[in-house]
Amino acid sequence: MIHIRDERSTDIPAREHLLDACSGAARFAKTCERLREGRLPAEGLALVAVAEERLAATVRLWNVSAGPDRPALMLGPLAVDPALHGLGIGARLMREALARAGAAGHAAVLLVGDAPYYARFGFGAGATGALRLPGPYAPERFLARDLAPGALRGAAGLVQATGRRPPVPADLAAAVNDGGAAALAA
Repeated sequence: MIHIRDERSTDIPAREHLLDACSGAARFAKTCERLREGRLPAEGLALVAVAEERLAATVRLWNVSAGPDRPALMLGPLAVDPALHGLGIGARLMREALARAGAAGHAAVLLVGDAPYYARFGFGAGATGALRLPGPYAPERFLARDLAPGALRGAAGLVQATGRRPPVPADLAAAVNDGGAAALAA
């Protein structure tokens, strides 16, 4: 039986292993990774699917702006254990993530992915034509979906990260506050 729940800190090693198995080291070179670096996932929108106490799939959504002053989410990566492909786990995880995003008041979701796969969830390239990402990408794979009617109508410009940054560790913050900034910079 598959259970979908919020990601826990104890899931991160298994999540990283799953992402390595699905995408390899190339995942770190992707343009969307630039939007995730140094940011935390959107509140309540880092989810995992668990099968028999084992991480089966993962998805995260990230706060971005879809052009100036237009909040949105960037979805990704979505990964399913290759041994469990074809069981509908990714689809269940997608539906849950989109439902939670809508319930939390988010208006739109962007992603870079396989258009035929994501079309079943309402994603298409129609609203992304005037948007651009901070690096190389295939325009036909840059997809969007409104969660609120018309949320992306007229969206234009550079997609930028807007999410929360991880807290600074207390020992590092103390060193900076105590004048240790010079030592840290050296």
